[in-house]
Amino acid sequence: MRADKCPRCGKGPLAEDANTGEFYCTNCGYVMKEKLEETRPEWRSFGEEQGGENRARTGMPTSITSFDMGLSTVIGSSNRDASGSSLSGAMKHTMDRVRVWDKRSQAANSFDRNLRQAFNEMKMFAEKLAVRDEVIERAAYIYRKAVERGVTRGRSIIQISAASLYAACRDMEVPRTLKDVAAVSNVSKKDLARSYRILVREMDLQMPVPDPIKSVSRIASRATVGEKTKRRALEILTKAHQKEIVAGKDPMGLAAAALYVASTLEGNGKTQKDIADAASITEVTLRNRYKGLRQALGI
Repeated sequence: MRADKCPRCGKGPLAEDANTGEFYCTNCGYVMKEKLEETRPEWRSFGEEQGGENRARTGMPTSITSFDMGLSTVIGSSNRDASGSSLSGAMKHTMDRVRVWDKRSQAANSFDRNLRQAFNEMKMFAEKLAVRDEVIERAAYIYRKAVERGVTRGRSIIQISAASLYAACRDMEVPRTLKDVAAVSNVSKKDLARSYRILVREMDLQMPVPDPIKSVSRIASRATVGEKTKRRALEILTKAHQKEIVAGKDPMGLAAAALYVASTLEGNGKTQKDIADAASITEVTLRNRYKGLRQALGI
């Protein structure tokens, strides 16, 4: 514990020098301790926001969804020098120009510019699809590998980034259809399917078989079906898995058919059109899957 008075002159007060890290007496100048250990938070960046200090201890975390992996440094927005004094008008103008050129120089080559545009588009698509960050990370990894192998050369960045996001959804078994991704990316379903097939073929991706059970909750929410009906549909799909009749069938069509069967058994009054619209499939597909489930399960 530090003393209240100087051990040399017996007076004070005692003070700390933030620059040199010394603890000294202001009366006689006697240095009691050098290189004091800093126990307070180590603030890294400073900035002004609405008249106050916006202090932060850390910067942005590293992420594969950033073209530079989050490792680039940026010039802060604070117009103060090292001593805390405000910069002159001419120096502020100079710093503004330096910040602009610093931002422009971060993506200096075509590879970085490609990644930056693709990841910005990908994050926008993912936000509209309401998928979690892990899916975006996986999509960014797939797109990086596609760029390294030259798959994106001569092809649309938007189409390949949308196809990477759809591939990530398929790989992580997130129930998002090709039609959903095509709608948010403003890419035709045909072009998106072609880009997805190119990714799977050129990069040798092994995609798991979609599970229709994971699509039931989404369709039930859109069709405003009750919890009891949803559980009945899950039971029907479980029996269909046990009898091995789901192989080769569209998972969204099977989930919609099971939900329609459950709705009919529970007497909810949902029509084929209601369930088909909620699942984004045609009524013909729903009827075909519905007949197949009833015959196979003896309902």
